[in-house]
Amino acid sequence: MNAPATLAAPANPGMDADSFEQFAEQLTRYVRERLIPAEARVIAEDKVPDDILAEMREMGLFGLTVPVEYGGAGLSISQYARVVQIMAYAAPAYRSIFSINVGMFASALKNGATEAQKAEWFPQIAAGKIACFGLTEPGSGSDSAAMQTTAVPAPDGNGWVLNGTKRYITNAPYADVALIMARTSKEPLPKNAHVSAFIVPMDTPGVSRGSPDKKMGQAGSHIGDIILEDVRLPGEALLGGETGKGFVFAMKSLDNGRISVGAAATGYARRALDSALRYANERKAFGEPIANFQLIQQMLADSEIEIYAAESMMKDVTARADAGENILVKAAAFKVFASEMCGRVVDRVVQIYGGAGYLAEYEAERFYRDARIYRIYEGTTQILQLQIAKHMLRAWSANV
Repeated sequence: MNAPATLAAPANPGMDADSFEQFAEQLTRYVRERLIPAEARVIAEDKVPDDILAEMREMGLFGLTVPVEYGGAGLSISQYARVVQIMAYAAPAYRSIFSINVGMFASALKNGATEAQKAEWFPQIAAGKIACFGLTEPGSGSDSAAMQTTAVPAPDGNGWVLNGTKRYITNAPYADVALIMARTSKEPLPKNAHVSAFIVPMDTPGVSRGSPDKKMGQAGSHIGDIILEDVRLPGEALLGGETGKGFVFAMKSLDNGRISVGAAATGYARRALDSALRYANERKAFGEPIANFQLIQQMLADSEIEIYAAESMMKDVTARADAGENILVKAAAFKVFASEMCGRVVDRVVQIYGGAGYLAEYEAERFYRDARIYRIYEGTTQILQLQIAKHMLRAWSANV
């Protein structure tokens, strides 16, 4: 673990500090005064209302990490994570609808796109077109060797033909564009060189969407299948113009995705804890607020301690990312800790609410359901533990 960090290209410094602080303050007010009051509507309609979606586009939330020269805000990773944390204080649907744009899709374009691809797609997603990221399939997720979606050269030698199905894809029901991982070699190759990435407009003939999946929580956000049937793409759709690089681009993008999930879990844990604090001070038992009871105080304190730890991890990993370090292990560690922490916090919140915590009438029950997915997507806790251990053992062997 003491191997020197791998340095990447000089990092984006992001928005100047004063301007970003002003934006963060405005966004915090928007979350408290606009988004939280609209949560009941999001839940009832199972969607982010169109008027709020238009406001989010106007605020530039869909292009936070898109370079300024392409119409985005050009935020650094530290700034982007903080925006996610602020937004995640409200219902998860608000973050979910723009997070793929500013996390995995924009990151993949930065890491691997040609200049022509950047010029075509950065302005579109910055303006509010919705992106999705197609890696998982019915029979494969982290196991890329089992991937069944194929991309073969078109019969006339001009472009590609894609076939396959992607599953559990966030934003698939309404996305405008997808980044699809597909096999360009029948046999598994070293370093997953059999996987390539393709930019696929969702209105391309042969692309269809499954019905939105019914979920445990996170009302208003949607996942679904993407079905590809003889989808004909031009050669320019191949990300970076080179086969065999798709998995590398995907994994680099997932570092940002894992930071986003960790930041979201941290922000939502704070929301749940604030709710528990309010309830504990209002709810009385034996003639006094339950906040006066030491075992309630222990649950509140433990939650504050864990949230603080996650916030500290977020500051560290994003600072390292902005400095150009390889953050694969630390991004995974942050995501694991923050998502598991959020699960523990919302469980305590339900307990603090007592019987009311089990009722849909109160928000603690919703927090509990919403938080469960954080430990699953962008890499389950168990897969990330394996990944972290693999890199630990590799580093140890290199230093023996």
